[in-house]
Amino acid sequence: MSDPIPDVLIIGGGLAGLSTAAALAPRRSTLVLESESALGYHSSGRSAAMFEAHYGPAPVQVLTQASETHHRDNGYLSPRGMMLVAGPDQAEAFAADCATLSLTEITVEQALEMVPVLNPATLGFAAYHDTAEDLDADRLLQDFAKVTRSHGGRIRTDAQVISFRHSDTDDLWEVDVATGTGTGRTTETLRSRHIVNAAGAWADEIAALAGLPPIGLQPKRRSMARLPAPGGHDVTTWPMIMGVGECWYAKPDAGKLLVSPADADPVAPHDAYADDMVLAEGLARYEDMVTTPVTRVEHNWAGLRSFVADGVPVLGPDPDQPSFVWCAGQGGYGVQSSPAAGRVIADLITGKTPEIDAATLAALSPGRLR
Repeated sequence: MSDPIPDVLIIGGGLAGLSTAAALAPRRSTLVLESESALGYHSSGRSAAMFEAHYGPAPVQVLTQASETHHRDNGYLSPRGMMLVAGPDQAEAFAADCATLSLTEITVEQALEMVPVLNPATLGFAAYHDTAEDLDADRLLQDFAKVTRSHGGRIRTDAQVISFRHSDTDDLWEVDVATGTGTGRTTETLRSRHIVNAAGAWADEIAALAGLPPIGLQPKRRSMARLPAPGGHDVTTWPMIMGVGECWYAKPDAGKLLVSPADADPVAPHDAYADDMVLAEGLARYEDMVTTPVTRVEHNWAGLRSFVADGVPVLGPDPDQPSFVWCAGQGGYGVQSSPAAGRVIADLITGKTPEIDAATLAALSPGRLR
């Protein structure tokens, strides 16, 4: 007997797709398709995840704050803190960042007590708050998958969408999918009442296959390097450290230090990798503010963060075809805002009034981009 027609077919097995699936599965039959062999292979699995309630545009902050209870109740958050550092000639930019991120200025001496490798010769200003927290993105992703399956939702990997057709007669989508790998790869046709486009950097390409206009999605590369703990220090209690203007940042991780040039270079959708020159420039900016030179990079990688023109995520039904629902353009905010974003999509599909206010919904709507 063939599989039943799912009410909702979700394209993308990262946090955007799985948070939506977890919210939908108790209410509607749900099928998730992920083109890679592993869930969260691209952006979701390559994030130096933090929970920062005041990070991003106003609609993002609404989603993030609406996600906090989910993160906290499930134990995904742990103390970290955030420190901003700036050179003596960066007073104006430092003050602007402090205001944007709700940071409190501290003395150079206090900064050195928290992060002893900071260089007092180049450190002119520092600020800190203790509300930024680490977020366990991998466990969040896996738990969304468990919830989906526990309610009968299905998740398939190695399943790449290659074409769509929509029938106005029975209001169903027909989706051609290439499944499997290597010589075992085959093509099958699936049917569904709703499509959720949670394809990350490829979301505009999925829309094109469905015959719908793009939203102007631009993937941007973010590179990362893992370094040994500088100077043999125990970095466990260090805060996340950010250069003024977010020109680099460093974050403790499993006894090591992750350092990023905070690059945001526009690229085409692809399996991202770090650009050696960009990474070297970012590490040099980090080295300018510390006393311990970088002598070894243990590992480097990159992920894609995808934005539309106004930098706000795109959540909701397509204005030309309401059964095609966007969950895209999360930028650098998708991990921390995913629980609320998934609930918003599920509510819109099932006809329930979303928890967030109408003005925020309008700011997130795909219709704003047409």
